Amino acid sequence: MNRNLQPIAESLKRNGFAFAEAEAMQRVLGEAGLADWESFAKSWNDLGIDSYMADGGRYRRRRHAAFAASSDGVARKPHQPHYQSRDYNPLNGGIERWFAPVTEAIGAHPAMQAILRTCFDLFDGLTPQGTRPPVWHVETHQFRIEAKAGAEGRPTPEGLHQDGVDWVLVLLIARENVASGMTSIHDLAKRNIGNFTLTRPFDAAFVDDSRVSHGVTPVEPLDSARPSYRDVLVVTFRR
Repeated sequence: MNRNLQPIAESLKRNGFAFAEAEAMQRVLGEAGLADWESFAKSWNDLGIDSYMADGGRYRRRRHAAFAASSDGVARKPHQPHYQSRDYNPLNGGIERWFAPVTEAIGAHPAMQAILRTCFDLFDGLTPQGTRPPVWHVETHQFRIEAKAGAEGRPTPEGLHQDGVDWVLVLLIARENVASGMTSIHDLAKRNIGNFTLTRPFDAAFVDDSRVSHGVTPVEPLDSARPSYRDVLVVTFRR
């Protein structure tokens, strides 16, 4: 495992989650081949509206892709729906949701590939050998949460939740003219065990989904006359 990942790995083992500040993530991703972050981040300007929001909201934009990750590398899978049971997502779960695909260029982008290689290195290394799969099912979600005066944006409209996977990364891409957006982590007894806010590009949250639940408070515009949004990449690994 990359030695720069060790503090993140230790926090995940100890607490079930880890918060990594931007400088640490840049070092980790740099060693994994990160390049051309600017064009990667700019792709969040080309996301489609999430039309599956059961709360009627039009504040979420997204693209989605699936990959297979193993010691042989990362390969993109054919486009497929995203599915969560209502046990994990009582708001929008229980149906197949077909989102616009992550573009081929962004799926193959050196930043995306560095992120996926880093996740494999970390998550595969933390999984006991007896339960470690030969190939992980990986999903990536480009999210933009928009906020307007009188219309907050909800990063986790389903509330405090688990995702029904093994491991989760939430990586901040951009944060423009927004207030709040605090991440909270709770143990399985619903006790709060951590709070932090992703404020700078590359700030990241890692979650052991079997041990904790997580949620993010709604975001509001600081200046209602300017665009207001929070961009993240969510990556999940499932056996």
